[in-house]
Amino acid sequence: MANVLLEFKASAGDSEPQNRPVLIVGQLANLQQINWTQVKGKLQPVVTKEIWQAALASLNPNPTDSCPLYLSFAAVAAIPSRVSRHNSPSSAHFLTRLVRTCLPTGNNRCIVMVCEHSDVFASACAYARAFPLFTRRSASSRRKEKKHVTVEFVTVGQDSGPLEVSTLECLASAADGVRLAARIVDSPCSEMNTDDFLKEIKAVGSELGITPTIIRGEELKQKGFGGIYGVGKAAPHPPALAVLSHTPSGATQTIAWVGKGIVYDTGGLSIKGKTTMPGMKRDCGGAAAVLGAFKATVKQGFKDNLHAVFCLAENSVGPTATRPDDIHTLYSGKTVEINNTDAEGRLVLSDGVVYASKDLSADIILDIATLTGAQGISTGKYHAAVMTNSEQWEAACVRAGRSSGDLAHPLVYCPELHFSEFTSAVADMKNSVADRENAQSSCAGLFIGSHLGFDWPGIWVHVDIASPVHAGERATGFGVAMLLALFGQASEDPLLNSVSPLGATTAKTASEDQMESDCKRRRLV
Repeated sequence: MANVLLEFKASAGDSEPQNRPVLIVGQLANLQQINWTQVKGKLQPVVTKEIWQAALASLNPNPTDSCPLYLSFAAVAAIPSRVSRHNSPSSAHFLTRLVRTCLPTGNNRCIVMVCEHSDVFASACAYARAFPLFTRRSASSRRKEKKHVTVEFVTVGQDSGPLEVSTLECLASAADGVRLAARIVDSPCSEMNTDDFLKEIKAVGSELGITPTIIRGEELKQKGFGGIYGVGKAAPHPPALAVLSHTPSGATQTIAWVGKGIVYDTGGLSIKGKTTMPGMKRDCGGAAAVLGAFKATVKQGFKDNLHAVFCLAENSVGPTATRPDDIHTLYSGKTVEINNTDAEGRLVLSDGVVYASKDLSADIILDIATLTGAQGISTGKYHAAVMTNSEQWEAACVRAGRSSGDLAHPLVYCPELHFSEFTSAVADMKNSVADRENAQSSCAGLFIGSHLGFDWPGIWVHVDIASPVHAGERATGFGVAMLLALFGQASEDPLLNSVSPLGATTAKTASEDQMESDCKRRRLV
């Protein structure tokens, strides 16, 4: 999959299956709506209209089903016709699985996606997840020829018809962002240390015409970033805070995305066990998502100020590593007694969100991170856990998850009951909870929010993606699609506008109207 060129087209053209293997996929009801003339050019002469109709009649998706049409060169597959309210109507996760299992082999292949226009964005991102870029298999390195997969969308229902060029460009940018994030997360620390991650940031900045701001090593200590510096100071490659800033003229508000970029997490001196340490190369998933989403959204045109803040460090073991009982002063000025060096993500993110507030004057701050193993227990393998100081934004995150395929579900937000878990006798707080059976994921998020201050007047959103950042042993690029959708209303792109939950005109309650009038900084994008 690593050498696959993925392309989206309004029409992929006609070709016999022996020359270009094809997979046709969609909800059964949608597959039944299309005319034979819309697909026959990709199936004839080996597949007749009668075979096509018989294949459709044989499909019984529960939740999915597939049927070969001609040997291993052509197949049709059905995704669920109905999903629960906490799933994406696009059935994005099932699409990714079907492509991995049902797409015929070959150097030049075609996927025909039959769906409603509202599911086009999530479906394209689902296909991007099926073709990860990173590999170090020797056979792949010897193979010079790139494989080509073309995705053609056939839309049914409202707004049916060929996709516009602008839509195809948006899908390509989103897919590129997803695959970039997944490649970074899949890369081992030997190839994706903090030096290498900074190269990725600089490469994106160069492509967008943006020079990153970088604070690194001892300079972090001098400027008061005790969280990032304390976590990464024992590693051979110094920790860093890096920022990419998009500041268009006419912007009316400032948004910051803050990503956790722990390129490898040994747990520090509170070291992880031999079975829990493998896979910790993925602990940079939040920063990778921010980079992929920033690249895509700026390319598609973003109307407001947008800052991508990367908190980069390797949580390593060495003579200079942070010890339990050490006390760090974070960028907020608050002191933190370390009682668990494996609770490091919240330390770097706390520095990042405070920088976004103090130095970047952000109105809306979203941090995204592979923060807690407890996230998978709280919301599962497919749904990110969301915590925010705004009920409106909590609902918006859930809706953005459904429209993008990057599913999300709320965590409890109750600092007055939970923040006491961090009580310290000698500092402002400890960095890990006293009771690990008391809403661990919520408490971890509250630690970050406490450095902004629970009375901070802006919007703060925390997204924990520890489990959905990977599926098995491969990264998913999770978070890119969600960020593009959640902030789509601030984009100049019509497709991102359409999938944004904040763009819908809905009746506001009296309390919501009052909240908007009370504070300009709390309005929606």
